[in-house]
Amino acid sequence: MNSRIEYLLTRIDKLKQKLDASRPLLNKTILQAIDIEYTYSSNRIEGNTLTLRETDLVINKGLTIGGKSMREHLEAINHYEAIAFIKELATANSILNENIIKDIHSLVLRGIDRENAGKYRSVPVAISGSRHEPPQPWQVPKLMEDLNFRIQEESEKLHPVIFAAEIHERIATIHPFIDGNGRTARLLMNLILLQNGYTIANISGDTENRLAYYNALEKCNLNQDKTDFMVLITEYVYDSMEKLVRKLG
Repeated sequence: MNSRIEYLLTRIDKLKQKLDASRPLLNKTILQAIDIEYTYSSNRIEGNTLTLRETDLVINKGLTIGGKSMREHLEAINHYEAIAFIKELATANSILNENIIKDIHSLVLRGIDRENAGKYRSVPVAISGSRHEPPQPWQVPKLMEDLNFRIQEESEKLHPVIFAAEIHERIATIHPFIDGNGRTARLLMNLILLQNGYTIANISGDTENRLAYYNALEKCNLNQDKTDFMVLITEYVYDSMEKLVRKLG
């Protein structure tokens, strides 16, 4: 394993010990702020133009923001509800499988694309700005079935952070849905993190960080080299853990 990743995993697990000891201090206000920021950032990566404040107003006040599309409003509401769903799954210690993946995706596209929400794509797709060519639609069911078996095999073999990053990368690469793949991949990653006692890892949606994220995924796809992506995700997990532990004092 890459030395940078090993170093970060050691730091992350020390932070987890501190977080476990500080859990009584976690309250609804802190958790809600994390969920709003995560919703804002994950949607921003995909081109949603709502600001952090606007995202909060849409979710918590039910307001309609002038000049913003209905889709952008629904993306905020849906993602926030998808976070609540993965938290329920984490609490119940549900075993990740294809049905859960489809359920999460169904929430992401609810009211946006009823025909395709929760269903594998039946048409070829291209990723704008990427040289990666996702698998043909007829390959998707078998690839997802294989991923299902891989989940069962690797969940106890890999460090949870690495396992979460692996599932994130596989969903992004297979691109099983016609839309909403990125959000679904990040939600699945965070489901695994939550199940294992870590906090939500929030990938920044600003231009520089979004580009680094896409470039790392591109390297996985074109060069079969996951190092940059694994380092990037591990750094985000560390940053999110450190930020929360510091907030709890």
